[in-house]
Amino acid sequence: MRAQQNTVFYDQSTGTASFSAAEYEVISEENIKEVVESHVIGIYPDYTFQTMEGFGCAMTETSCYLLSRMTPEFRTAALKTWFGPEGMDARFVRMHIDSCDYSLEEYQAVEDPIADPELETFSIKRDLQWNIPVMKEAMELAGHPISVLLSPWSPPYQWKTPPEITQNDAAVYGGMGMKVDLTKPGRCFGGRLKPEYYGSWAKYLVKFIKAYLAEGINVTMLSIQNEAAAATNWDSCLWTGEQEKEFLTNHLYPQMKAAGLTDKVQIFIWDHNKERAIEHIDAFMSDPEAAAKISGFAYHWYSGDHFDALSLLHGRYPDKVLMHSESCPLHMPGKAFAFEITEEMMAKMDESHRQMYASRDPKAVDFQDAVDYAHDIIGDLNHGMQRWIDWNLIVDRKGGPRHVPGGFGSPVVYEEDGTFSKTIAYEYLNLIAKTVRAGAVVLGKSIYGKDAEAAAVRNTDGSIGVLLLNQTAEEIRVNIRFCGQIIRDVVLPAKTLSGLLIK
Repeated sequence: MRAQQNTVFYDQSTGTASFSAAEYEVISEENIKEVVESHVIGIYPDYTFQTMEGFGCAMTETSCYLLSRMTPEFRTAALKTWFGPEGMDARFVRMHIDSCDYSLEEYQAVEDPIADPELETFSIKRDLQWNIPVMKEAMELAGHPISVLLSPWSPPYQWKTPPEITQNDAAVYGGMGMKVDLTKPGRCFGGRLKPEYYGSWAKYLVKFIKAYLAEGINVTMLSIQNEAAAATNWDSCLWTGEQEKEFLTNHLYPQMKAAGLTDKVQIFIWDHNKERAIEHIDAFMSDPEAAAKISGFAYHWYSGDHFDALSLLHGRYPDKVLMHSESCPLHMPGKAFAFEITEEMMAKMDESHRQMYASRDPKAVDFQDAVDYAHDIIGDLNHGMQRWIDWNLIVDRKGGPRHVPGGFGSPVVYEEDGTFSKTIAYEYLNLIAKTVRAGAVVLGKSIYGKDAEAAAVRNTDGSIGVLLLNQTAEEIRVNIRFCGQIIRDVVLPAKTLSGLLIK
């Protein structure tokens, strides 16, 4: 038995990745004279946990628009970073219902549902411009079915209450260059769906799902609302757990059942940060009838680790799927921030803020993205995650285009000449996906300390995959023990991610 180690390095001077491979002998502990007790990572194949079903990304209008601008050759190459065995071998895709922040403008499938209460003017013609054609190309490259998660960012604005801006939302989103009229409803800055339109919104969602299915898009999942507790300065809508429960039980589920969708499309709630998930989910799950109608909980990563929240949810609701449904770097590609810092803005800052903005190295920020991805995925795997979906497949160098100010990063970046670049974060993700393959069963593990992070799985081919993250500035040597066997002195270079495959 041998163990193959693949490691991704980061060259800070160039901001690029390099790779190394090493091979280790797996030794029976009976053949070792001394007892190995130091720097041990224990793997316990008899302790099995959830099945990791695979990885994926979001095909937003932004991503599909940028991909459609490429030549067929470059578009195929960019799609292959995620779809097919050459890249991440994605199993999941998230797509938005009507416009989201990563759309070129605000739009909805019925322009005026007050004038058209029967939704006779419903149309997905906007989706047929870029989103669906590019998605079909991705499906062809995958070589296996792709499961699609549909998520709404906002119902039609005519059905909503005016915005509600909490102090937290104002602090997080209010400084991004947009003003909000608190007297009029809109797609952006939250607001809530009026209860008298719950039935109409349920009908709208069913029509959207059926329209995508009719186009050959394999919709298998629906989340009731993206970021149910955030009044963002882009398309958004606020829901409490009780409101989601009322909407699903009395409106959405009955209409989906009448349309024959409940056996085809799994329903997820929350679709927001781990940090506030438990209160919202517990409120929803307090009704056994409602709880039985959903398949799981979708969550994002933007408020920190909160891995224990996943364990608590999995422990209380073991039959529900835990799905990471969004993450992205919170800055423009190649920049240190989510917006351009002008000289005028710098002049208005106090000295401490000027120094902070001036000191952030974009290359270091890019590398931290990769570390954050690896740390979060390892933590989620060790706390019950079963599906993992990133945000945009690709954005441009301004973190867009999108219909609101600012921009965020993605692992793959569109260049002005119609080509694309892969970031260090992509290389980390690609190594993770090649170590933890679709269908892998998460295994028990124990680790000696905090300088290394690890997760272990058994892949469907019988190989054991081990993720090993060293965030420190020093080389680490670890001993990996499992089933009476040991791999001695596995080298984890400083600031690297390694994937170990034991066959």
